[in-house]
Amino acid sequence: LPKSQENGAAAEAVDGAADKESNVDEWGEFLHIPGQKFYDFNKIRDEIVRETESKTGRNAGISPAPINLRIYSPNVLTLTLVDLPGLTKVPVGDQPRDIERQIREMVLKQISKPNAIILAVTAANTDLANSDGLKLAREVDPEGQRTIGVLTKVDLMDEGTDVVDILAGRIIPLRLGYVPVVNRGQRDIENKKAISYALEHERAFFENHKAYRNKSSYCGTPYLARKLNLILMMHIKQTLPDIKARISASLQKYTAELNTLGDSILGNSANIVLNIITEFSNEYRTVLEGNNQELSSIELSGGARISFVFHELYANGVKAVDPFDQVKDIDIRTILYNSSGSSPALFVGTTAFELIVKQQIKRLEDPSLKCVSLVHDELVRILGQLLNKPLFRRYP
Repeated sequence: LPKSQENGAAAEAVDGAADKESNVDEWGEFLHIPGQKFYDFNKIRDEIVRETESKTGRNAGISPAPINLRIYSPNVLTLTLVDLPGLTKVPVGDQPRDIERQIREMVLKQISKPNAIILAVTAANTDLANSDGLKLAREVDPEGQRTIGVLTKVDLMDEGTDVVDILAGRIIPLRLGYVPVVNRGQRDIENKKAISYALEHERAFFENHKAYRNKSSYCGTPYLARKLNLILMMHIKQTLPDIKARISASLQKYTAELNTLGDSILGNSANIVLNIITEFSNEYRTVLEGNNQELSSIELSGGARISFVFHELYANGVKAVDPFDQVKDIDIRTILYNSSGSSPALFVGTTAFELIVKQQIKRLEDPSLKCVSLVHDELVRILGQLLNKPLFRRYP
């Protein structure tokens, strides 16, 4: 990956490495340039720089938008890495004044994921207790369960000093341990020293160093790659049963839901709508007639409740109205006299009868409206029950 000369932070890059043992070719592919293969890795670096500048500008800006790169090679392990910007303290160029906060939030967003393995990179020739990477990792992984310490610049330590105590976990212990590496220096990068040469130099350094020669097989970049790949495989083994169980449960759930949706609705739309309406009408009539298979033993429902409203509640309400409690005999006599005028009447006049009866019929309005309301509520409740059935729920 390209290395900035300044303290600037590039956009984060995601590197997916795919093992292709049957193909000796090596190439890279970018998601933002689908279908194009880069066989020259110098051009890959140039494309990363170009895409970074297009996202962040030319003056050390940052962007949370990832650059997705996939490497195909027989010399790499299957692994996905996220390269995050360094923890800048002081803004440079046109970086915003809160650059430290922005980078911190960007890093925390990635390392807070519970399945992410954190590579806390620290220079071996500095005090480990002051490592910004380890400090940030501790915030999301206080027990050190998913953090690997990567110690760089081991070859630049003062003579007579080493990182053996750190590797043994006697300074700041990590469950996944520490791995010392020797990277190319800036001059090596400028001189375009080959990665293969750098790896050979790294191997020779650890094999010949008196403090590391007995542990050289646990040092270096190749060991770090194998360790990360092993962690990935172990994580897959641990989580696969749970993933399979969740997939199986989801499959059963959606299969059952699919079955309840019924047959395909392809065909004549008019016939489909007519069949649905007919089916709904039959279901509704079944509930009203009491032929529903889901009969309740707890409460009255459907047609039985409507019958109860008519024959019990409404009947009692009508019976409670006494037509003579508000009409006196003298009132009736007065109305009859008034309706006959100056001529005595042999029969009760129609006008007098209607006047008396209308006053009493008006008193039946309240129990009648209550009856209508109760019946309406029950009809709506039946409607809601039917619409919740899978057969009708598929139609909004």
